[in-house]
Amino acid sequence: MGDALQNDLASKLASGVETLGLSLSESQLQQLMNYMALIQKWNKVYNLTALRDPNEMLTHHLLDSLSAIGPLHRHLQNDPSTRGADSTLLDVGSGGGLPGVVIAICCSNVRVTCVDAVSKKAAFVQQVAASLKLPNLKGVHARVETLTEHFDVVCSRAFASLPDFVTWSAAALKDAGVWMAMKGRLPTEEMDALPIFAKVFHVEQLQVPGLDAERCMIWMKKAPSSLA
Repeated sequence: MGDALQNDLASKLASGVETLGLSLSESQLQQLMNYMALIQKWNKVYNLTALRDPNEMLTHHLLDSLSAIGPLHRHLQNDPSTRGADSTLLDVGSGGGLPGVVIAICCSNVRVTCVDAVSKKAAFVQQVAASLKLPNLKGVHARVETLTEHFDVVCSRAFASLPDFVTWSAAALKDAGVWMAMKGRLPTEEMDALPIFAKVFHVEQLQVPGLDAERCMIWMKKAPSSLA
């Protein structure tokens, strides 16, 4: 990547972060740029994304994932079980680490586990954690149904239908935890098809700088009847 393109991307990233209302340090911005460079470098080996154009990677991957940071911050600050404490987050079907790596960079008080059933993608996340010196990030090669750890937040981005997502990951979610699903258009049919043990408690629209497409976040929790 040439210096001119690098500088242009860095400028667009900083502008997007400002538009999203996020307060990130120069170090965090550089980590995000370095992460994107790692994706570009290893994409052919790990098959991380179909996108090849750096500008598209910036908007469709980095800024798209960054749009989740504000809502996640608000939840962690307002939830009595996580306020003022280190939290744990599981990114299901993480692929190359989106949004998990971005969350780990932006939220140092959140311990992020990225799980993927494809071993080379989990290995890439481990490589990112080492390269970017992120002690709060790890990649795990497994199916989410087999995990024994329990998390405050279980998230996904373009991973599966909502019913499949909550069914496969239910055992990994703490009783007081929440599911955070990043989606495109509002998935009304998927929401209507949720199993009885999961209920939607909040839906919010996400605005991604530079991306003219619908995005939303679906927040869910375990229904009280399922905890009895």
